[in-house]
Amino acid sequence: KEIFDKHMPGKNQIDKKTTSTVGQAELLFVPEGTRTEAGLRHNVKVGVQYIEAWLRGQGCVPLYNLMEDAATAEISRAQVWQWVRHAVPVEPIDKTRPVAAINIQELAVIIDEEMDAIEKEVGSARFSSGKFKEAKSLFAKLVSAPEFEEFLTVPAYEQLVELT
Repeated sequence: KEIFDKHMPGKNQIDKKTTSTVGQAELLFVPEGTRTEAGLRHNVKVGVQYIEAWLRGQGCVPLYNLMEDAATAEISRAQVWQWVRHAVPVEPIDKTRPVAAINIQELAVIIDEEMDAIEKEVGSARFSSGKFKEAKSLFAKLVSAPEFEEFLTVPAYEQLVELT
């Protein structure tokens, strides 16, 4: 608390001003970089596990040493949807395979494989007693939909109502 109070002596930080300016060019800049299968798989695992926690009534969940919330799940599923929808090349984990775009069928295989990985991580008892099946179904539906769903919590809430 002493360190916190030293760096934020007031009740808020409204007086802190940023010096950066963001214009049209910065907002429309397409980032460069490599999209990877490892990143895709991580997005699947995070997205599914957050949705599973949300369906159990948890608004935030610790995943991979980070506290995640709906914003992270939104980013995860949005990236997966965009990569599939726009046929973005993804660098494979196995470097002997060529860089290629992931299609819906390959994504379904990856989701199944990551569900197996999640079960190993959380244990069979926790996996079978949780809402992983429902979370997988919803995540797969969202990332393969022809139109982008604005908020994952809207269909998740509809599913939650059905489960209760």
